[in-house]
Amino acid sequence: MLVLTRKTGESIQIGDDIELTVISLKGDQVKLGINAPKNVDIHRKEVYLSIQEENTEASKGIDNLFNLLPKND
Repeated sequence: MLVLTRKTGESIQIGDDIELTVISLKGDQVKLGINAPKNVDIHRKEVYLSIQEENTEASKGIDNLFNLLPKND
């Protein structure tokens, strides 16, 4: 894990397309601004993990996805 120190108003650049900016600090909370392309999904970690768990549960019991497709004879 890379650990960086930033002050309010300072940013971190990730690749060419993603910029994280420290908007404010209040107690133990940090408010971040994220500038990224619209095609990049951004979630809080707990939401991301919940989505992954739901996707895993939804795919259980499906042995072969091709059996769900209509047959073109």
